[in-house]
Amino acid sequence: MDLSRRAILQCAAGITALPTLSQMAWGQAYPNRPVRIVVGFPAGGGVDLIARLVGQFLSERLGQPFITENRPGAAATIATEAVLKAPPDGYSLLLFTSSAFTSATLYDKLNFNFVRDTAPVSLIAHSPLVMVVHPSFPATSVREFIAHAKAHPGDINFGSSGNGSSIHVSGELFRTMAGINMVHVPYRGAAPALIDLLAGRMQVMFVGAGGAVEYIRTGKLRALAVTTASRSEVLPGVPTVGEFVPGYEASLWNGFVAAKGTPPGIVERLNNQIRAAAADPNIKAHLIDEGSTPYASSPAELEGLIAQETEKWRKVIQASNIKPE
Repeated sequence: MDLSRRAILQCAAGITALPTLSQMAWGQAYPNRPVRIVVGFPAGGGVDLIARLVGQFLSERLGQPFITENRPGAAATIATEAVLKAPPDGYSLLLFTSSAFTSATLYDKLNFNFVRDTAPVSLIAHSPLVMVVHPSFPATSVREFIAHAKAHPGDINFGSSGNGSSIHVSGELFRTMAGINMVHVPYRGAAPALIDLLAGRMQVMFVGAGGAVEYIRTGKLRALAVTTASRSEVLPGVPTVGEFVPGYEASLWNGFVAAKGTPPGIVERLNNQIRAAAADPNIKAHLIDEGSTPYASSPAELEGLIAQETEKWRKVIQASNIKPE
């Protein structure tokens, strides 16, 4: 009886351990074929650069090609759906941006739920937007800008890369928290909006740091503040919006997710390697040149950020009654 009982207990213990061993085997065997990194933006942009830099790093470390696949359109929802509807095996990764947080509210007929349907892997970088004005604008600080806006309600136009974009909702959050009236002017992309700002046909814009630094340094634009909670390494002398509007914060995030159900062993292996990529001197230098700060995270930290940012921008979109174009 004792031997039978012992044999049964050992067998039961072995069965209980099978899922753990299986997950470990998944992670150890991964990858054994090429992996695609899907990007919701055209080749040549900042997000594409991050995908290619990290992809090359992962290829060298893991011994399989990590191929960037550009699937632009519909505020990156085409790329997102392609990954979240793919087999949950770690061979399709999405390099997402902050547009993922706003799209969840902006579009009511998506075939996925970004919060529910993702397996978070890791953040890779974050960056500020910069609140910039044309040099002719009569304000040299956020405090002066708010005072001018209150004295001239409705006379200030702020441009964005389109309705519901991160540039747009960051401006709407500022407008609401500062208690001012600005007129939103949507463009088809950040570049044409920036051209009009440089020409003085628009007064203010919240633009990605990478796209604004050179114009700021040459005096073609005046930086009033960065939108992150702390000052930026790229523009260390520029204050934060929060120094004038307490509680204001808006960051641009880049990170990797896979489809929900991806084995934890694969997620863990990818997370470890992406953390190493964020610490790599070559990748760090490239990210900083583009106006970003390397920033890795655990899957659990990324999961929390996705939920938090999605809810934050849901409130802004609904309060401002923002609709997609």
